[in-house]
Amino acid sequence: MTRSVAILGSTGSIGRQALQVIDAHPDRFSVAALAANSNIELLATQANALRPRVLSAGSASLARGLERQLTYTPEAIAYGQSGLVAAATQSGADALLAATDGAVALHALVASIERGMHIALANKELLVSAGRFICDLARARGARIVPVDSEHSALFQCLVGERPSDVASVVVTASGGPFWTWTFEQMERATPEEALRHPNWSMGAKNTLDSATLMNKGLEIIEASHLFDLAPDRIQAVVHRQSIVHGFVLFADGNVKAQLAAPDMRLPIGYALAYPERLPHAFVESATKNAIGLGQGTSTLSFEPIDERRFPSVRLAYNALAAGGTYPAALSAANEEAGRAFLQRKIKFTEICSIVERTLEAHPRNADGLEEIEAADSWSREFARDAIGVAMQR
Repeated sequence: MTRSVAILGSTGSIGRQALQVIDAHPDRFSVAALAANSNIELLATQANALRPRVLSAGSASLARGLERQLTYTPEAIAYGQSGLVAAATQSGADALLAATDGAVALHALVASIERGMHIALANKELLVSAGRFICDLARARGARIVPVDSEHSALFQCLVGERPSDVASVVVTASGGPFWTWTFEQMERATPEEALRHPNWSMGAKNTLDSATLMNKGLEIIEASHLFDLAPDRIQAVVHRQSIVHGFVLFADGNVKAQLAAPDMRLPIGYALAYPERLPHAFVESATKNAIGLGQGTSTLSFEPIDERRFPSVRLAYNALAAGGTYPAALSAANEEAGRAFLQRKIKFTEICSIVERTLEAHPRNADGLEEIEAADSWSREFARDAIGVAMQR
């Protein structure tokens, strides 16, 4: 199998690690397109090394700056949302890795699904905001979506070959982030630097902050509901601080499957890019053995319930999922705006979830068509920014 890949978000954490996987397997993959928002220097370096046919940047001026740094002439240099669509669908790629933040790549993802492409999906916000629409469309068009998130990759792997009717429930695990042992009063004084100091994973700022609030687990519950067509009461989350077990599937006959792996994102990235095949990864084999204690005695694996008083994000996600419509889109957009405000030192860490909750309470109920999803995203961002302004005045 040789698979030509378009990577949206190539300069981010997932994109960079995906290129490591691809570089380790030049006989299995080629790069047809690269897209990034504003890190033009790194995008140019990647492009000059890989020489993809299509490139995309965040704006026209950034695209012009990118062109000046290239040592070859690609077939197209595009920008903005249309640039992401071009990278995905006009590059000759047969696979898409969607690894951007936010909902900016929604149209590119939809266009790729319409073409029946293989989708490796690493973007939480897209699945949260438009998951029902995306998954229904993929089934109708025969496009395969393989999740990149370690937790959903774990569930996906446990479910291969199983009948959906035999699944009783699923469990996703959380590391607990850097503040799991902190009191609420301590978290009120938390700094961005402390929030971005993850104990186990190497991720971008947005995902690392979501891990600190445990909003990543709330988003993953919504994602799991869409990806695996599960009701909210069949999805659970627990804190597993070792980050070795990434997911469980509980079956109707009482048996349980779990997936264990080192906390290394190159594993689920490689699995998603190569599926249904598996890649030999020499660079993570030793890490996996060390992580789960093979040859070194036994490792201790512990699991704890989530404290919703200190971490209300999971409750908010269940509420949004139960409300349906565009409530998940409102949750995701408000969380992104509030998280950015915290990283800019405009609000307290503990105000992130408060702003998300106020947004959900004020959000008007809508259906979850594509236009309604985009409208809800815009409305929620504006509402959250207003709430952030009020919080800054206190």
